[in-house]
Amino acid sequence: MSKRTIRNINAPYGKEFSDAFFSLVPRHGREEVWRDFITMSACAISNSVDKRFYDIREKMYMDTVKRYTKEEAEKMAEMFALVVMSLTEKPNQDFLGEAFSALGLHNEWKGQFFTPYHVGAFMAAVNIEPAVDQLKDKKLITVSDCCCGAGCLLIAFANEAMKAHIDFQSRVLFVAQDLDYVAGLMCYIQLSLLGCKAIVKIGNSLTDPFVNNDMETDSVWLSPMYTQEETFHMMRVLESIITLSDPEGDKEQDENTDAPTDKVSA
Repeated sequence: MSKRTIRNINAPYGKEFSDAFFSLVPRHGREEVWRDFITMSACAISNSVDKRFYDIREKMYMDTVKRYTKEEAEKMAEMFALVVMSLTEKPNQDFLGEAFSALGLHNEWKGQFFTPYHVGAFMAAVNIEPAVDQLKDKKLITVSDCCCGAGCLLIAFANEAMKAHIDFQSRVLFVAQDLDYVAGLMCYIQLSLLGCKAIVKIGNSLTDPFVNNDMETDSVWLSPMYTQEETFHMMRVLESIITLSDPEGDKEQDENTDAPTDKVSA
């Protein structure tokens, strides 16, 4: 086994998060603590707003938390609060991806190395102009990442959208997918905390890419902004009704009128 390199988490509240994390490691191990923290955090977010798979995710949460003492579970809650505080203070970062690398977890998890945020920010800046152009004619665009990791590229796009005066919370749908369960939920947690309207699927994007029918499967996690904004779903219905009842408007539609969004690949 290769020696793991540990460094400071370069983010607000990084030291406090690291201290809380390592306080749990002696009894449980790094990988178990990280996976359990991500699982519990994702389930807590999902079950607060999305009742489709409440029972499944509640059982997942309870099966995980029962391995910890009350004091340890409170330490997990403290870690979650620190993530919230860090992303609130500095939204233009990939906190969980940075923490994953800084805590030495990437050395033992399938050789995973997440995209550095500054690289993601550059890629987002390159893609923001096409998004601005599309939004001149569209109410909503989709930004997707089929190998999302902790969500670096999508987080960076959200921040670039703000710089371009785009209301990403209402005008951008973020669609993410990753083969790795933990990485996908890291992305889900961060997009949720940043107020992104997001769909995150856990699965192989090559053999099982996201399709609309997946919305009824527990491999799909919906962010609070997605589930709470009922007008997002109603908008599609209303636009279809308006199109059918307005012949003049119908002439102005593209041939692909059944597609409500354009896609910008991150």
